[in-house]
Amino acid sequence: MTEKTHDIGFFERYLTLWVALCIVAGILLGAFAPEFAKTLDGMSIDVNGAPVVSIPIAVCLFFMMYPIMVKIDFAEVVKAGKSVKPVSLTLFVNWAIKPFTMYGIATLFLGGLFYELIGADAVDLVKMPFGLDLPVGSEYGSGTVVLQDGVKMLEVPLWRSYLAGCILLGVAPCTAMVLVWGYLARGNAGHTLVMVAINSLVMLVLYGLIGGFLLGVGQLPVPWEALLLSIGIYVALPLLAGYYSRKWIIASKGPIWFEQKFLHLLTPVTIGALLLTLILLFSFKGDVITANPLTILWIAIPLTIQTLLIFAITYLGAKLWGFSYENAAPSALIGASNHFEVAIATAVMLFGLSSGAALATVVGVLIEVPLMLALVGFCKKTKGWFSD
Repeated sequence: MTEKTHDIGFFERYLTLWVALCIVAGILLGAFAPEFAKTLDGMSIDVNGAPVVSIPIAVCLFFMMYPIMVKIDFAEVVKAGKSVKPVSLTLFVNWAIKPFTMYGIATLFLGGLFYELIGADAVDLVKMPFGLDLPVGSEYGSGTVVLQDGVKMLEVPLWRSYLAGCILLGVAPCTAMVLVWGYLARGNAGHTLVMVAINSLVMLVLYGLIGGFLLGVGQLPVPWEALLLSIGIYVALPLLAGYYSRKWIIASKGPIWFEQKFLHLLTPVTIGALLLTLILLFSFKGDVITANPLTILWIAIPLTIQTLLIFAITYLGAKLWGFSYENAAPSALIGASNHFEVAIATAVMLFGLSSGAALATVVGVLIEVPLMLALVGFCKKTKGWFSD
């Protein structure tokens, strides 16, 4: 594997600022040109009369995911067996602990401590589950089927919609950005890359199973077909595209050109696609934010606590298991970070572009960069806790 020598890029460094600007741009777009975003969202692939895939969003999200997948060298996965303990700890925390602590923390805050602040009677309209055609007035989970602009929707408590977004974040470990966090923390780059690859493969199976289970426990619609379809579109498709294009480019241009030229060009494409998606998201949720600007805070608090808790669990586990710092730091950072691209994609597909679930996943993006940079700094200051 070629050793990376570049620091965090301009786009990644100020990602929080770009997200904040997108919030403003989206709110302004929703206020002054509401039909524009609605027209784009209307360009969709329908199944049984229900919009399942928004074409503009699908295109944007593909370009968010493809650069992540094309970075993966699958030959490194074979070497993961030489680092059994770091891989085992990371997988255990990501899939046996993290989704369930996220569910518990989000339920405690959104459905308990912040219940009255969000609004006991506040509701949200989300998509009907894929393939389900219930009559108006029917009950499904915690929702009621209603007719909105001639389309059947589910009316659910707003806090449960936010909970759904938190669940989708909690079941989506490890983003491309974790490669940057691991590098900045001076961790084992090989372990970080291996875990990105392994988590991407594990997500094909467990993301739908665990995500669907927790959505059901949360009394929210469990559209299994759409959940699995979202994994196919937003993980499997870019995974295959990344794998084959990587082989072709390296074979024709060489590994140096691939690392130093091609991957460098993809960074602004990824961030640009993400920001465009966020503008569309906030163009629909601007009225919610302006009516209750503390909405972002209510969602951000449980997400922040979850991030810090998972980091602490993994970092302490690495210390007790005798890891070197080079393996402990990326293990903890991988567990703490979220694959927000997949979470956003799934929330949009399952519940709709204007849903509270989609908004919650966007808040995950908003807090990710400052939190992870702070945790990188903490890792570097505590390097002496670990033996060589």
